[in-house]
Amino acid sequence: MPEGHSVHRLARQFSDCFAGQALAVSSPQGRFADGAAVLDGAVLEGARAHGKQLFLDFAGDRVLRSHLGLYGAWSFGGTEGFRGASSIGAPRRIGEREAHDDDAVAGPLRPPPPVGAVRVRLVGDEGWADLRGPAQCVLETRAEAEAARARLGPDPLDPLADPASFVAAVRRSRRPVGALLMDQAVVAGVGNIFRAESLFRRGIDPATPGRTLDDAVLLGLWTENVTLMRTGVRLGRIVTTDPADRPGVAEDQAWPEHAHLVYRRTGLPCRRCGAPVAGRELEGRALYWCPGCQG
Repeated sequence: MPEGHSVHRLARQFSDCFAGQALAVSSPQGRFADGAAVLDGAVLEGARAHGKQLFLDFAGDRVLRSHLGLYGAWSFGGTEGFRGASSIGAPRRIGEREAHDDDAVAGPLRPPPPVGAVRVRLVGDEGWADLRGPAQCVLETRAEAEAARARLGPDPLDPLADPASFVAAVRRSRRPVGALLMDQAVVAGVGNIFRAESLFRRGIDPATPGRTLDDAVLLGLWTENVTLMRTGVRLGRIVTTDPADRPGVAEDQAWPEHAHLVYRRTGLPCRRCGAPVAGRELEGRALYWCPGCQG
């Protein structure tokens, strides 16, 4: 599932490439036909992300809110004047590849026929965006969209976020901190990779009950996720290793082999202490940690 940094990159791309334009909106798949008919021809005023949810704000008190879930992705294309990532979302084989000159369409914009089950297609002046396979895609008023956002926890990528609500939510719970970090009502945007890596970097056993952790530890964990997620936005990849963890490998060359400290490294030696990295399920999701560093 795309984590919060990917959705913030999406919001930035929509703002950069489509804001201020009257967009042609359609639903080639047909499952969003009514919403597309309402939005067709409306001006996109802006885009914003909160956690794993994307909010596209259209003129006339209309918001297209989407959640990519496990399989969703946005793909993009356009004329030679369009500059942006070609795909952001679940398909990770190519990652978040930046568009190249050979991706561009020469001459006037002529979007190709939709390929696959495209829930929504947005077409602007120089490019188009196709949404496939989202877990959620709804048309709402601004008030409805704000109510949905208010049900989420604070987003570490929001510079105005107050971590106090995150700290309070964790301190109230007997659940393991490793589970609480994945609860979007506690903190928005943290997924399996950021969960594993931030807990490792702070030396916290993921099985520790939330209520036993003090404020200073939890504020440190919040700060760790802020730092890691900002790096994810900048790189378009989740890279959590430090230079000492990958000698001779530059940050922009670290993914995938040298990108992570414990995530998906079960049985391999810890990069810090050499103990075998452990793995098990926690509330239905794979969990990775180092018993030596997080014991």
